[in-house]
Amino acid sequence: MKKLWQLMLMAVLATFMLAACGTTDEPKKDDAPATENTQTDTDDAVESAFPVTLTDAVGNEITFEEAPKTIVSMQPSNTEILFALGLNEEIVGVNDYDNYPEEALEKEKIGGMEFNVEKIVSMQPDIVFAHEMGLGSGEEGFQQIRDAGIKVFVVTNATNFEETYATIEQIGQATGKTEEATTIVEDMKAKVAEVIVKTSKVEDKKRVFIETSDAPDIYTPGDNTFMQEILNMIDAENVVTEDGWVMISPEEIVSQNPDVIVVMYSYVPDIIESVKNRDGFGDITAVKEDRVVQVDENLTSRTGPRLAQGLEEVAKAIYPEVFE
Repeated sequence: MKKLWQLMLMAVLATFMLAACGTTDEPKKDDAPATENTQTDTDDAVESAFPVTLTDAVGNEITFEEAPKTIVSMQPSNTEILFALGLNEEIVGVNDYDNYPEEALEKEKIGGMEFNVEKIVSMQPDIVFAHEMGLGSGEEGFQQIRDAGIKVFVVTNATNFEETYATIEQIGQATGKTEEATTIVEDMKAKVAEVIVKTSKVEDKKRVFIETSDAPDIYTPGDNTFMQEILNMIDAENVVTEDGWVMISPEEIVSQNPDVIVVMYSYVPDIIESVKNRDGFGDITAVKEDRVVQVDENLTSRTGPRLAQGLEEVAKAIYPEVFE
């Protein structure tokens, strides 16, 4: 009898050990769908953001019932924001001048300032992101698109960094990409802060002339412009003090004798040498010290995710020593 009880006890123990081994070796039932649950949570978060009603630059309230599946962008800055938000697949049409990122070159073109209304309507996008800068020549076309039953959201023309951040966040809201928009803005602010810290150490403040078009009609940004904000942020002095955009003569530039000349256009071949060789420019400090620098105008003229990079490039052109 004693032996029988021992055998029974061993059998019970063996059963428990096998059960324990089976629990350890087999994957947990809720391990497998973890990724799926995460994706479901993300989808639920996007769905919960809709419907959302946003007011555009002309005061129209646009209601988005869900994240748009097809998008037309009518401005390069809009396009850069949309791509940065991860909406490559959703973008079906872009402006003729869109060249960044490279994927934009592969998208269907809808025209420039004079856009093709019929083509846009034929695409039947869920939303058209227009721009306030196009109102002068495009409002009639915008209305024709609206009359075809297609939503048109006119994006505000940002005139400073804060308005650029707000634009990115607003487009993020409209497309269900609020988290992505927040990340973009945070990264931009971090880059801006980094540039400001570096240039704050400058002891020799530079006087700068910014040139945005070639002679004979040389234009430059003065006070109350985006470029003036950039110069203020990096502690550089604009030699032009007039308000807004100013046409300036070569003689006046020579008279101002800037320490640095920043050229903000690329349509003229060998423009750096061309500027240096203008009559009287050999006497300018910027030319004597070889401080005529070209910066990609798209980095500062397109109010999108690359604007912080534009700030850095202008700062490097004026104060290269603090970035070495």
